[in-house]
Amino acid sequence: MFPIRCFTCGALIADKWEEYQSRVENGEEPGKVLDSLGVKRYCCRRMFLTHYEVFDEIVKFHTLYGYKETTE
Repeated sequence: MFPIRCFTCGALIADKWEEYQSRVENGEEPGKVLDSLGVKRYCCRRMFLTHYEVFDEIVKFHTLYGYKETTE
């Protein structure tokens, strides 16, 4: 779940996440991708470079421990 806005300056960054992610997965350098997307501030660049998808880790634990929803 990538943030919608930069935590520091409040700039809108979520609209660039999918393109950034796909281009980096295809082998482009992250810094050059951010330059071409117009992400210039270092606080915004930090958001892209340090993002880690935690949701995938949570799903592993959810299925590992067999969480069951109780309905009463």
